[in-house]
Amino acid sequence: MKSILGIGNALTDILAVLPDDSLLGTFHLPKGSMQHVDLETGNVILNALKPLGAKYVAGGSAANTISCTSRLGMPSGYVGKIGNDELGRTFKRDQEKTGIKSILLEGTLGSGRAMVFISGGNSERTFADYMGAALEMVPEDLKPSYFEGWDFCHIEGYLVQNQSLLRRAVELAKAAGCRISLDMASYNVVESNLAFLHDIVENYVDIVFANETEAKAFTKIDDPRQALEEISRYCSIAVVKVGKDGSWVKAGDSVHYIPVWPAATLDATGAGDTYAAGFLYGLAQELPVDVCGKIGSILAAKVVEIIGTKIDDGRWNDAVAEIRTLIATEGGR
Repeated sequence: MKSILGIGNALTDILAVLPDDSLLGTFHLPKGSMQHVDLETGNVILNALKPLGAKYVAGGSAANTISCTSRLGMPSGYVGKIGNDELGRTFKRDQEKTGIKSILLEGTLGSGRAMVFISGGNSERTFADYMGAALEMVPEDLKPSYFEGWDFCHIEGYLVQNQSLLRRAVELAKAAGCRISLDMASYNVVESNLAFLHDIVENYVDIVFANETEAKAFTKIDDPRQALEEISRYCSIAVVKVGKDGSWVKAGDSVHYIPVWPAATLDATGAGDTYAAGFLYGLAQELPVDVCGKIGSILAAKVVEIIGTKIDDGRWNDAVAEIRTLIATEGGR
């Protein structure tokens, strides 16, 4: 099977379900956004989340995707930077347990963490990220050898916080012959780096994953279906996810609507990351792109039924069985 390398911010997710959105106002966090905070503010936020039963899970967008591809049996690797602390060691153990071939560089700061506010009702997520050691990863850390021998390279858009780092990553991945996929990450990240992202997507990226708000930020088009058309002008495969309304996929002249897979949604954290994992797993087996989207939808449906990004064994086994059935019935056409 084809292999995949992920590169991103190595973070531990600290998740809490909100009784209401008042804490978002307290910390001046726009609902649905991702904001960077310093260590002092991060500690204040963490103390506010603890009484809500905060849950700690090794995460980071690309790491979540790579964790799922590895569990699916796809040879998977990851490049990131952690601190010399317990959070960093937990992150490393989690990747080793999942079978990921990791290159975890060590920074001088503490390991990064993403504090995730989960709003009740629609399960929308708002992030306050203390990047720590993850932010210390620089272009010079990336070596050509890290990218050699991998078929896919999946990059999280959050790396755009360091544009020279992201540019070196795509340059090295392209030189190594990888098919490059990019997750747009967050609408405010896209808005703040629009010209740069257009250049990167047009010149390096083969596969783009965006949700509805990210697609709008990238294209300035409100309608997801029309935004899909615009994104597809820059890459081989465009994917626009529209939450509970499913997703749209375009490859060449072929356009597909992918219905959402049934789920009892509790927390949408990691849904886009696991969708990307399923989609890329399907591509690695050269399945039709609509089948790839359905595999992604199956995995996303399982992760939204739990708090966090780590699908439990029971749901995982169900997902694998459903994926096998899907491939058997639709994968050969």
